[in-house]
Amino acid sequence: MSVDLVLFDLGGVLIELSGVRAMLELTGITSQEELWRRWLTCRWVRRFESGGCSETDFAAGVVADWQLDLSPAAFLDAFRAWPVGPLPGAAELVAQTRASVATGCFSNTNALHWHDHIAGWPLVELLDHRFLSFELGVLKPDVAAFAQVADMLQVPAARVLFLDDNAVNVAGATAAGFQAVRVAGVAEARQRLAEAAVLGTIA
Repeated sequence: MSVDLVLFDLGGVLIELSGVRAMLELTGITSQEELWRRWLTCRWVRRFESGGCSETDFAAGVVADWQLDLSPAAFLDAFRAWPVGPLPGAAELVAQTRASVATGCFSNTNALHWHDHIAGWPLVELLDHRFLSFELGVLKPDVAAFAQVADMLQVPAARVLFLDDNAVNVAGATAAGFQAVRVAGVAEARQRLAEAAVLGTIA
């Protein structure tokens, strides 16, 4: 199936987040897969990143539920700094993709990270569509979230290629009818876009 639109995840695909390393250190969890499973199913993460609670309630809830050895205020201060910046080559990749097909992002994020950091990065202006969980009120990996995004697009879900670094998000997108592939970082995303004939093959 050909591709009319590429929908990128942000963290881990186009931008660097320091949060995974920070949470592994704080929790003692040794597996990124296990950390992501807990993060994506945490009630406080889901509330905050779907716009359903304040940042102070989020911080207090995460510290309590995860039994973290720091204050909610200290956790929130560290959390604010999680978005590091676009990964090297990310803007070039999106620009090259946009020269071929429409582009967009579907990101689990929150008002704090978006307004304090990500919204000001030039990379964001290269995205024709921006689907943000805290604005939509829905979250990946829920199939209903991908279905809602599909309803807002002007192309069929089957002609949308979704790239994400998390396997459960890829599964949710696939269940909603998207073409979906797991990638980590810009180089893997570029390779997959070449395989999908969105970009020219890599020499």
